[in-house]
This record gives sequence, C-alpha cells and structure tokens, in this order.
Amino acid sequence: MKKILNEPLAYVDEMLDGLCLAHPDVYRRAGESGRVIARAAPAREGKVGVVSGGGSGHLPLFTGYVGTGLLDACAIGNVFAGPTVGDCIDAMREADHGAGVLRLYGNYGGDRMNFDMAGELAELDGLESTTVLVTDDVASASAQESAKRRGVAGVVYAYRFAGAKAEQEGASLADVTAVARKAVAGCRSIGVALTPCIVPEVGKPGFTIDDGEIEMGMGIHGEPGLWRGPLKRADALVQEMLERLLSDLDTARGERVSVLVNSLGATPYEELYIVFRAVARELQTRGLQIVQPLVGRYATSMEMTGVSLTIQRLDSELEWLLHAPAVSPFWRA
Repeated sequence: MKKILNEPLAYVDEMLDGLCLAHPDVYRRAGESGRVIARAAPAREGKVGVVSGGGSGHLPLFTGYVGTGLLDACAIGNVFAGPTVGDCIDAMREADHGAGVLRLYGNYGGDRMNFDMAGELAELDGLESTTVLVTDDVASASAQESAKRRGVAGVVYAYRFAGAKAEQEGASLADVTAVARKAVAGCRSIGVALTPCIVPEVGKPGFTIDDGEIEMGMGIHGEPGLWRGPLKRADALVQEMLERLLSDLDTARGERVSVLVNSLGATPYEELYIVFRAVARELQTRGLQIVQPLVGRYATSMEMTGVSLTIQRLDSELEWLLHAPAVSPFWRA
C-alpha cells in the first residue's frame, strides 16, 4: 500500500484538521466527536438549514460542500462508513437557525438509519426537519425501482439547488425541500471504473479490475456494476452512458441541462475533457443545450481511476439557483 499518511486510524481526523487549517474562513470542526464540519461563520437567523453526511474517502463530496449557498453542516464517518447517530444530531443542531433543517444525503442503508434516528431524536427537542434522499445512479436499480437507487455525484446538484434556495429571504423548509425533490427527480448518473481503490484501514484494494478491463456502472464503494469487459474508446463509452441516462430521463429536444463530468479520483483533467467533448457533441445532436457544465473532481472514490457522468434537467428556477452565489473551495463553475 502506498499512501501519504501517518496512522491509518488517524486518517480521517488528521484530514479534517488539515481541511479546516487550510480554509479557516469556510470550515470549522464541531460536534462532540469533532466529526462534524460546519460553516466558519454562522448563517443568518431564520434561514433554513441544509445538512448532509456520509463516509470519508469521497472528497470533496460531503464535507467539502459546506459553505454559503451550499450546506450548513455535514457529519462525516470513517472511510466508506457512514456517520454516527450522535454526529448526525450534532450536524442538525449546527444547521438549525430557527426555520427547520433539511436532511439531504445519498440513499445508503447506514446513512438512512442513522439520520432517521437522529431526526426523530432532534424533533423530540423541537427541531423540525425533512428528508430528501438522492437516488441518481441508474446502474443500481431499474427505473421501476428507482427508490432503491444509490446517490452518487448527482448529490452535488441537490446541494447546490437546496443550498441556494435556503439562502433566499423568506424561503421555508417546505420550499427548500420541494427544490431538492425536484432536483433529484431530474438527475441521473452513471460511472465507469478502470482501477480499484484502497481503504487506509484495510491496506489493500477492496476489489480487482484486470489490466485492460473496465466495469460499467460500478458504485463509488466498489458495488457491482452492469458489465465488465475490455476498455473501449472514449466516444463509445460516452455513447453508452448517455443512452442509459437519457432514456431514463426521457428528455426532449430544446431542453436545457447541466452536465457533470466527474473524476472518480485519479482520472486526469485531460481525459475528463475528452469525455466532455464527446458529451457536448452528442447532446447537441439530440437538441439539448448545456448550461454551466461542471468538469473536475466533485465526488471521488479515493484514488479510483474512472469517470462518472451526470445529467441534470433544468427549469427556470433551477437554472437561476445554479448561478446563485456560493462559497466553497471545491465549488467551481
């Protein structure tokens, strides 16, 4: 195993220390365990809070998106492990500014269980909250069972829209929740993996992919995909990914969409732009207009080599929210 670390068991806490030391104007550690990242400066009273959580190993996903126009707080677990109930409660309390809190996170069993329990306990103390689960991964379940789908890179769009809506004066918890639900309904993602990744505490890859092989639809924790086979040309990979996404979204000519071409960790920008070139050409052929594309590392899986592609349908409200101000070292648009 080759990783730049001290002790595997200290990996997450030392990372969080470094994150806050590098960006003290944006982040601070909070909560009893220190496993909550909150905004360095408190938001205004009367603002709806937006909170999330998940395992480490996916930066900038989860903790990186705390900031103005995005999340208020985030609970973080060990690498590829969800946050504890206590950290979820602490994150909700950090995000509470008197107008309720939206719990917004990916559809994973442990995260659901702990955030549901945290919500019940927080509500006993009078904190009103709602939940929206992100379910954008088309490879993880059929359209008929879309509620079972995992949440992957599409959660970035949900953070953006819900966070921007929550910054608006007069926006209610119901308003912010409705925007998050609309975002999830119009978002689809799929990924392709070329190499595995290593969890520091384990010290070896959690799965293997042979040289010259890829896996279409593999999850960000190594969950099985749709097929495994020889590496294809970039244009052919994009063609298949778009076919799967757009057939599920049922888009029409003239629609406006945002596109996220995301590195799963080790894929260089050069290859991401080769992918985006193919995406832009195909969407133009289909009569779809791309608005504010995102290309880079937005939701990773440690050092996995691979790429995910996300299509987000837009209406006038979501497009306005996409362009609204945001403050985070990792939000680049």
